[in-house]
Amino acid sequence: MSLYLVFDLGNTRLKWAAVESTQNIADRNKKLWAYSGSISNKSFQSVELRTELSDYISKTIPKPDAIGFCCVTGDAALENLRSLFPQWQDLDWKQLTGKSSYEGMRTLYQDPSKLGADRWAALIGARALSNTNTLVVNAGTASTIDLLGGNGVHYGGWILPGLSLMQESLQNNTAQLPLAIRSSTPASPASFGTTTNEAITGGCDAAQMGAILRAVFLAKEMNHPVERIWLDGGNAKILANEIKQFPELAALPIEPIEGLVLRGLWAWLLQNL
Repeated sequence: MSLYLVFDLGNTRLKWAAVESTQNIADRNKKLWAYSGSISNKSFQSVELRTELSDYISKTIPKPDAIGFCCVTGDAALENLRSLFPQWQDLDWKQLTGKSSYEGMRTLYQDPSKLGADRWAALIGARALSNTNTLVVNAGTASTIDLLGGNGVHYGGWILPGLSLMQESLQNNTAQLPLAIRSSTPASPASFGTTTNEAITGGCDAAQMGAILRAVFLAKEMNHPVERIWLDGGNAKILANEIKQFPELAALPIEPIEGLVLRGLWAWLLQNL
């Protein structure tokens, strides 16, 4: 049995998972990752915390057969990642980028090297799960919305500020608006806010929903009607609850799924061993 280690160096956190060759990439089991974890990018800058992470991983799992990773942060974070396991430097480290090839898929991005590695990995992960016209939504620091055809073609997508960035921008760039705090019992998504807090959170949610709705309508106009929506990222559950309020979207199979980027890294790594 072989073991593979995958890392997703995102805008906010470093996420990792270890997978065994006996596992199935198409398995949607939420407990697919027997060993996984994450650490904030700020913590990852600390030599002490990196040492703790390295010790934890190396003592938790046996030496992997290969390591796959993608990175959307700077070179310093990439150097920190590569320095994690000096005892495993003989391992094959493989980096996925936006221009990395994956059998059965291609992107229409004019310059694939400019396509975010995390977006491409998430698309590969979605392809490993289903061969239908799919909208891949990653609701993290930024929200990305990408259309993946059942034919394996990535038709492009959109990038917009994530929910937290939207809320923070209003606080930082206006004179009187506060940083909104999301209530545990939010107002109905179909209603207008009757407090400033509700107006901000509701408006930010509506902006995200408007983009998703527009993407679904546009895909239909392109003769690639969306048959499934995958939701990943820290705000996936919030958007999933919002989507249920829209008849145009609620009829679609909508599945929040954790680790879509890691799943794509795993699928890509297997093709490149």
